[in-house]
Amino acid sequence: MSAAASLPLRDVQLPPSPPWWPPAPGWWLVFAALALVVAAIWAWQWRRRRTRQRWLALFDAQVTQAGSPVAEIAAIADLLRRAARQHQPGAERLQGSEWLAFLDEKNSRAFSDGDGALLLDGSYRPSADAEAVQRLRVLARRRYLSLLTERRR
Repeated sequence: MSAAASLPLRDVQLPPSPPWWPPAPGWWLVFAALALVVAAIWAWQWRRRRTRQRWLALFDAQVTQAGSPVAEIAAIADLLRRAARQHQPGAERLQGSEWLAFLDEKNSRAFSDGDGALLLDGSYRPSADAEAVQRLRVLARRRYLSLLTERRR
């Protein structure tokens, strides 16, 4: 027994900790999944931005081609009716104050009480004020885009 007691005992030697690089295969899958999610979100936003740019380019081209202020009002009214049909089928058939109330946004009465009222009779006038038509164009452009981007009811 004295031979066993005289043996020098050493502490347990642990293997070195694994390096952080390269990661385990499971981490590669997590990285790949995250990359796919980021790429999908980026592609969705890019597509949405391109679609909005296309709609605004269509609006601007149609109104610019009209030429006179009275024809611009008619073109704006036509574009808003098409967007209303996409937003809520049957809305394009509204007339008068109901049409303007539909175009009004939640906290604004810009169509009923403001520059948007020009849509009711502006295209039937012999002439229209160019500044009023420009204000209507800005207002209608914003509403046109919101009608096309909002969810359908």
